[in-house]
Amino acid sequence: MKDSAFVGTGPAGARQGQGPRRRRASAAALVRALLIAAGLVTVYYVLPLDGRLAGGAAAVLVCGLLLVVVVFWWEVRAIVDSPYPRLKAVEALAATLALFLLLFAGAYFLLEHSSPGSFSEPLTKTDSLYFTLTTFATVGYGDIAARSQTGRVLTMFQMAGGLVLVGIAAKILAGAVQAGLRRQGREPAEEFPRGRRAER
Repeated sequence: MKDSAFVGTGPAGARQGQGPRRRRASAAALVRALLIAAGLVTVYYVLPLDGRLAGGAAAVLVCGLLLVVVVFWWEVRAIVDSPYPRLKAVEALAATLALFLLLFAGAYFLLEHSSPGSFSEPLTKTDSLYFTLTTFATVGYGDIAARSQTGRVLTMFQMAGGLVLVGIAAKILAGAVQAGLRRQGREPAEEFPRGRRAER
């Protein structure tokens, strides 16, 4: 009876208790990532982007890119302070990627409506998002193409930004995860060398 009274009070019991908590945190992170993406897509479709503003595409792009940078750095700080940095990084990537893609979709839509003929066919919001995703995924079906110089410059900016997002931003997020793990004393990379030194 004494042994059963102490089940779950030692390190092994603490680890067992972390399993359900981690699963709940994983599910919550996944739901939040999906809600963020769904919310941003909803805002994109609800916003009255009618192209009446002169230079609207450029203004949306500049303000949106600044917003992406602000959101990204805020998310990086949140990852470091999070009890589950890896899960928080998934949320950060979902928010940053969705915002980046929808920003360019909005810019393409505004450009086509303020300067008709900028693309090979008139763009609806869905067409603009489709063109954005095919450009980001480097699929390039060719059914929609930028014809104007402004459209091509915007598309090149998206290509370059996508490379930065996949390369540099992903590296920054990985660094934030490592910093968050170090903050909790849970970095696996440090445990192995310590064990090797102890064996010597």
